[in-house]
Formats: sequence, C-alpha cells, structure tokens
Amino acid sequence: MKLMIASDLHGSAYWCRKMLECFEKEQAQKLVFLGDILYHGPRNDLPREYAPKQVIAMLNPLADRILAVRGNCEAEVDQMVLQFPVMADYAAIFEGSRTIWLTHGHIFNKANPLPFSKDDVLLHGHTHVPACEDCGTWWYLNPGSVSIPKEDSPNSYMIYEDGTFFWKKLETGEIYRTETV
Repeated sequence: MKLMIASDLHGSAYWCRKMLECFEKEQAQKLVFLGDILYHGPRNDLPREYAPKQVIAMLNPLADRILAVRGNCEAEVDQMVLQFPVMADYAAIFEGSRTIWLTHGHIFNKANPLPFSKDDVLLHGHTHVPACEDCGTWWYLNPGSVSIPKEDSPNSYMIYEDGTFFWKKLETGEIYRTETV
C-alpha cells in the first residue's frame, strides 16, 4: 500500500496543483488529507493563489481516492461542496497489528491521544511543522504544510509505503527525511 499524506492546503489553488502533480508522479493508491483543505483561517495569511472554488474543482474528480479528516478550519459548508467526507475528527488505517490514526491535531494530539496500542502511529497536521517523534510505545508524525509551512520548513507532503515514511519537498519531490517506525 502506498499513501500520499498531506495537510493544511488552506484553499491554495497554486499548491493544490503542485500537490496533485506529485500525487500523479508518486502513483499512490490514496491521498490522505489531514484537514484544513479550503479555508485559510483567521490566524494565517492568505496562501499563494487563494482560490477555494478552484481547489474544489481539482479535488472532487479524485473523490474516490481521497481519505480526509476534519481540520479546525473545516465547516459544514465545506462538506456541501466537497464530494468526499471531510467531517470526521479521526480515521484509522489498520495494518497488521498496527493502527495508523489520522487526525488534524487540534482535538487529538500528543497531549490528548487516542487509545494507542504498542507501535501505533498518530499522524496529524495542524502545526504546519514536519515532525517525527518516538513517544515511547507509539509514534507521532506530521507531514508539515502543503501551502503555509512554518518554522522554516518546506512546503511538504509525506509518502507511506511498506512501513516507511518519507517526507518530501512539494516543489522538487526531494526526500528530506525518512523514518521506518
């Protein structure tokens, strides 16, 4: 199974195009989206080429290949225009005895975890900062932000394949971190 994991697009048509170009090149089975798809939020500056209607038009044709969870910027109106579910606070991917938990990070996070088992993975965005942390019996990973990276991190996404996570720069596809957890 190969997954492309992205977060915090915030309505940027420019970065959505770049992300979908990478999705095509990566040939991943699913695009896992960790929230904040359309709206930029009151705390963020407008991302490059802010155009939520264009983002909707680009993502809806891929509805059967997108698995998304709700970010703190998602609202019921977003679900009315997107043709894939976006209102769940979390989702889970079961792989052998491991669960990969998907959430945005504003509700469930390191300080407020889900019921983890040994070697489970918590994937969330929200901070806009890439991360990989061994939390003792489980792992916390963050792909960073597609459109509004913070703390001098690159516009990025993550690939998951065969038990290994790869952080990649969105503009070049260059791997800048690899972890097998």
